Amino acid sequence: MIRHSLITGPFDFEAGGRLDSLEVVYHTAGPRNGKVIWICHALTANSDVEDWWPQLVGPGRPVDTDRFFVVCVGMLGSAYSAAGPASTDPATGKPYYFDFPAVTIRDMVHASILVRKHLGIKQVDFIIGSSIGGFQAVEWAITEPEVIRRALFMATAPRISPWATALNESQRMALEADPSFRACSDLSGGAAGLKCARAQALLSYRSYEGYCRTQPETDPDMLYADRAGSYQRYQGEKLVRRAFDAYSYYYLTKALDSHNVGRGRGGVAAALGCIRAETTVVGITTDGLFPVSEVRAMALHIPGADYREITSDFGHDGFLLENDQLTAILQPILDNVCKY
Repeated sequence: MIRHSLITGPFDFEAGGRLDSLEVVYHTAGPRNGKVIWICHALTANSDVEDWWPQLVGPGRPVDTDRFFVVCVGMLGSAYSAAGPASTDPATGKPYYFDFPAVTIRDMVHASILVRKHLGIKQVDFIIGSSIGGFQAVEWAITEPEVIRRALFMATAPRISPWATALNESQRMALEADPSFRACSDLSGGAAGLKCARAQALLSYRSYEGYCRTQPETDPDMLYADRAGSYQRYQGEKLVRRAFDAYSYYYLTKALDSHNVGRGRGGVAAALGCIRAETTVVGITTDGLFPVSEVRAMALHIPGADYREITSDFGHDGFLLENDQLTAILQPILDNVCKY
């Protein structure tokens, strides 16, 4: 995929605050005259979809970049975005840290709409979003119902749940417990807290079944179990080594807590009823972050939505791991996109 950067004029944030200019990072791939597939990425991913979803996106893959024009925008507030707490404040020459305006899901969608207009795209033929990417995709389908023609919302919800908010706050508490986090001396601040937060988050992304399947002890006579513990530490270290900073993580978890498609629209059901896209909603059987009961309920309020389910031992992360099942859901939709 090719990396691009769009610099816009003043950008007003939903929760207050303004930037005189905003730089938005995005990636594109495929023929510019192809059908438009827009993918909204998840929490710690980036706008280069072929980097984190290579089984599904790329030449000859289900989302074939030889046929489709694929677009993905970097989320505002992300460590991999050009606009967030880790980006440089032109007034000081240093990172913004907590001086960056608070970000909401609607701000992220607003930035994507700016990219859509910049590219001259009048219709998105198919939007795909999972997890926080699903938050954005649902919000966008309501914001611009005349633009989004087809949609797939997977392992996501129309509003943040108390359960998910509690998980987010627990992770922020881990960041705050690291004394270097509030010091704001450099972007390595809060790294120890970030490792802990990531380990906490992973428990909500996976499942009991998945851990028992992949992290069992190999020594039947071991004194202390340690394999799963070692895996948790590895995952925390891995995120820090990917140059994902604690400040961006903090901002993104707060953005998650802003998600409510019904805000100012008469409630969630009324907002979902505004969606005109041909919609497929996908739940994952062991997803503890967005249980299938929540995902199925969302589908009931979207006119004509088709509800599908992926069976997995891997919890929420099944959307990244169950490629055969996901391909079976995606392929008929993509074939239909090509017909029109």
